[in-house]
Amino acid sequence: MEKKTLVIGVIGADVHAVGNKILYHAFTDAGFEVINLGVMVSQEEFISAAIESNADAIVISSLYGQGELDCRGMREKCDEAGLKGILLYIGGNIVIGKQPFNEVEKRFKAMGFDRSFGPGTSPEEGIAALKKDLHMED
Repeated sequence: MEKKTLVIGVIGADVHAVGNKILYHAFTDAGFEVINLGVMVSQEEFISAAIESNADAIVISSLYGQGELDCRGMREKCDEAGLKGILLYIGGNIVIGKQPFNEVEKRFKAMGFDRSFGPGTSPEEGIAALKKDLHMED
């Protein structure tokens, strides 16, 4: 079976690299082709990498709380760039302060994200969701 390609990275001015490395290894070990853009990645860089690699999903991490601001307009930019329907995931500490995650999730859904994951989500949870959403058989 052909490997599914993920573009991963930490969006915005965020420099938290540890979680990014953990995800890279977890996704690679789970059989994904992973293009890791590292930290401080712009929306445009995610989109360019997804186009170049013909990616199946963009997986964005954010830990410094500005994810909501950093991700505004991402779905629209993907659509304009010809990536209509690409899976968009976000995870981490994606909003400022303690907010009920179901509300946070609703806001990211409204912004066009397929799934969002709160702080402390295990890589396995994200992998299971990716396999389901990308119709991969175990």
